[in-house]
Amino acid sequence: MMKKIKSVLLFLLLSTFVFSQNFKMMSYNIRYDNPDDGINKWSNRKEKVIKLILTYHPAIIGMQEVLTNQLNDLRSGLIHYDNFGVGRDDGKQKGEYAAIFFDKTIFEKVDGNYFWLSETPDIAGSKSWDAALTRMVTWVKLKHKKSGKVLFAFNTHFDHVGKVAREKSALLIKDKIKSIAGCNNFILIGDLNTEPNQEAYQNLMNIGDNIFIDAAGKENNEATFCGFETKNKNCKRIDYILCSKKLKPKNYSVIHDNDGTYYPSDHMPVMAEIKI
Repeated sequence: MMKKIKSVLLFLLLSTFVFSQNFKMMSYNIRYDNPDDGINKWSNRKEKVIKLILTYHPAIIGMQEVLTNQLNDLRSGLIHYDNFGVGRDDGKQKGEYAAIFFDKTIFEKVDGNYFWLSETPDIAGSKSWDAALTRMVTWVKLKHKKSGKVLFAFNTHFDHVGKVAREKSALLIKDKIKSIAGCNNFILIGDLNTEPNQEAYQNLMNIGDNIFIDAAGKENNEATFCGFETKNKNCKRIDYILCSKKLKPKNYSVIHDNDGTYYPSDHMPVMAEIKI
């Protein structure tokens, strides 16, 4: 009898080890392919961006400012990842993608879709309020292959000009996440173009239902946007990983990898771990 009890306990311990694993999540604005960026144009940076991602090997990545040609380069370099996304301007290939990449050896996509940050979120390319550009959200429902557990991942890029647009986008995205993810765990990844003391962030974290944990914690405001040059000190925190409360994120970090003069993008990626 005692031998049987020990066997059961060993099985439970091993099951907990196998099915409770930490996975790294990353948010990375890779900077759109702008030929006016000179030495920092995409053709000079793409291998550095891919190398950085492969070095840290996050299980899920939310990328912003991805154009179609950049998406093709990333697909070629990140062969262990699958991806999901469309261009924000037409819901196809026009404009920037808020693309989600995920390690296909760990997760499989069982559903996914998009909505736009506007008063008509189901209309591709729609824009509202004081937004300067069309903005959108990409989401995927992922199943962890080993345990069968479900995780929803949302990726977005808030407007860089419209203050009202950012505030309204924050409220819209909260409502959409509650509707889409339901009682399942979720992460929100993105360049929110807002700092922690500003209204859009407060709308996400403190207005209405309090559904998020900031992976950075309450006191960490380390900058994520500095431009390409490492010597630049005019920096601010605008890139985030927010999680549903049960995920309890840990080991948050801002990645400063550079070649001594330039970062691979004008944003530094942020990364955190969650347990599934």
